[in-house]
Amino acid sequence: MLDRKAIQKQAGVLKALGHESRLLIVHRLGEGDCSAGDLTDLVGSDQSTVSKHLAVLRLHGIVTDRRDGNRVVYSLRTPCVLDFFACTSRVISELHS
Repeated sequence: MLDRKAIQKQAGVLKALGHESRLLIVHRLGEGDCSAGDLTDLVGSDQSTVSKHLAVLRLHGIVTDRRDGNRVVYSLRTPCVLDFFACTSRVISELHS
């Protein structure tokens, strides 16, 4: 039997990952911790917009943050999300083969 609440939570995580800027952030954090300023440069949006993206990712347990002096540094809270990206890459390659 399907657990509807669990399915709804999974849908929330997928929605959190369903934006190009948030995917860029998660892919970058897969390489290691990164400051909010560097993530803003990477995404190419203003700081406020990137902060909103980071808040969505934090809310869904994908990233975490810590203070380092006056900087905020982000890291992946759940690195297993990168396994999902490997799976999506496989789906895409099989679709186009």
